[in-house]
Amino acid sequence: MSQQSDTSIGRFFLPGPTEVDPEVLAAQTHPMIGHRGSAIQELIAEIEVGLKQVFLTDRPVVISTSSATGLMEAGIRNGVGQRKVLSLVNGAFSKRFADIATACGRDVDIWEVPWGEYHEPGELAGRLASGDYDAVTVTHSETSTGVLQDLEALAGVVARDDDTLFLVDSVTGVCGAEVRSDDWSLDWVLTGSQKAMALPPGLAFGVASEALLKRSATLADKGVYFDLVALTQSLEVNQTPATPAISLMYALRLQLERILAEGIEARWKRHTAMRERALEWADEMSGLGLAPFAPEGYRSPTITCVSLPERITGPEVAKGMKDRNWVIGSGYGKLKETTIRIGHMGDRTVDELDLLLQDLGDVIR
Repeated sequence: MSQQSDTSIGRFFLPGPTEVDPEVLAAQTHPMIGHRGSAIQELIAEIEVGLKQVFLTDRPVVISTSSATGLMEAGIRNGVGQRKVLSLVNGAFSKRFADIATACGRDVDIWEVPWGEYHEPGELAGRLASGDYDAVTVTHSETSTGVLQDLEALAGVVARDDDTLFLVDSVTGVCGAEVRSDDWSLDWVLTGSQKAMALPPGLAFGVASEALLKRSATLADKGVYFDLVALTQSLEVNQTPATPAISLMYALRLQLERILAEGIEARWKRHTAMRERALEWADEMSGLGLAPFAPEGYRSPTITCVSLPERITGPEVAKGMKDRNWVIGSGYGKLKETTIRIGHMGDRTVDELDLLLQDLGDVIR
């Protein structure tokens, strides 16, 4: 089996998984420890300190050995009882959140806007006033389109109703886009390890409000593996209810040290700078028929989706870049042929992005 060569470091701009620093990868080779002893408690205690700073929360941060999809399901199973779910849909992954709620047997109202658009807080207020909802689901940074929802404003609307919870998929948001879990009153906000945190896939992280945990305690059909009450209570003694992915947690500990050395707000600024450079490049290429897919003011700092001219397709551009030893994404779902996606997140820099954009311009020309 071929291995990724050192010459490819810094040339991986997929919208996830993201490239992982070799030292962080190597941290997974630490010797194994028991998952019910003092060593794992010390490891989790260190990790919790870092995760709380990433999420800007005083609450425990759930560590799940799963993909982020698992914690999306956890939000539904723990947060929705007999009343309905209002799912805000504007792309493939926000639709997945709605589909998960339906698969869990919940009654779902879908408020869908066209791919590439966002949801207006004022209209959300009207829909909540006319419905009977246990929860609202939203995807903060829609990976299929590059649209960034106004999370703070939407959360402020939901917070007016004490009985409605706000469940947030921030898979390509947390650690790259501004997220203030406590200040914004997010009832459930989750991410995956393989996006802006620049870790291998396999872990997911989430913060539950007291209101969500109270709701969870009343529900009998939430299952076992994603019981947020059990997961949160275990963290009180620095444990997990089930066997965790210990090797991945070693990598997490090291990467959190690196993230906090940079500073979470500095990390947001670096991601914003990459977004601005990508948008500047798209503007420079506008004469060839390129344009940002997401509207101005609602563009994710972690991923830029670019519309292409009819003469070239997303897969063709991605292949042309692969031939030059770069990895980007073609469009996703129904946008596969008509767009490309540049994942500028994790440990990527503006200088690395500049090199990519030079070759990307040549491929498109």
